Amino acid sequence: MQRAGRHGRQPPEGGPMENGVGQEPGTPEPPAAGPAAPRAPRTRPRLVFHTQLAHGSPTERIEGFTNVKELYAKIAEVFDISPTEILFCTLNTHKVDMQKLLGGQIGLEDFIFAHVRGETKEVEVTKTEDALGLTITDNGAGYAFIKRIKEGSIINRLQTVCVGDSIEAINDHTIVGCRHYEVARMLRELPRAQPFTLRLVQPKKAFDMIGQRTRTSKSPGEGRVASGKETLRLRTQGPAVLEE
Repeated sequence: MQRAGRHGRQPPEGGPMENGVGQEPGTPEPPAAGPAAPRAPRTRPRLVFHTQLAHGSPTERIEGFTNVKELYAKIAEVFDISPTEILFCTLNTHKVDMQKLLGGQIGLEDFIFAHVRGETKEVEVTKTEDALGLTITDNGAGYAFIKRIKEGSIINRLQTVCVGDSIEAINDHTIVGCRHYEVARMLRELPRAQPFTLRLVQPKKAFDMIGQRTRTSKSPGEGRVASGKETLRLRTQGPAVLEE
């Protein structure tokens, strides 16, 4: 957008004018151009993002959200699902890639993939060491899930537990609505040598997309490189902020 020019502003007498054109001494000053027009208020840009369900769906467009909960609600609305179906979102890939996890900011060129609830599974774990080998995060909307599994750890030896699994309950005690540090504390405080049960929800798999892909076909946004110039920073309170 071009900046409004400084119309109506006159140089001091005998001084230089704009663009280096001088004013001859004694030359009468041009008549005033009248009162300057009021400056139009700056309008906020309309930020529209493209989104898909990670296991496969048409591409939809969303806008008008300022935090993660509102983002999930917008995604749920366009796909006609409940916001509670969404476990987490990744940017520019449909894969369960924790390096591409949507956090507090979204690039204006980013493509949002929503990972929704798939199968539920229960796993019995015996805590033979103080640490289980889990790194837990949460989606900011009530679901804690596994971000990383340490190689050689107790959990790493359980093939049914995977990165991206949401932890729904510990020993039938639901932890939906808990933050990641609360869940980590609960697991840390479990006694050693006493088995406990994890109820996990895995993200829905993209089995229905197998065979549809070719060497040149990708989900829209897959491998897309963001410009990095501007991002939308989401806040827990207050409006989202556009930053460079």
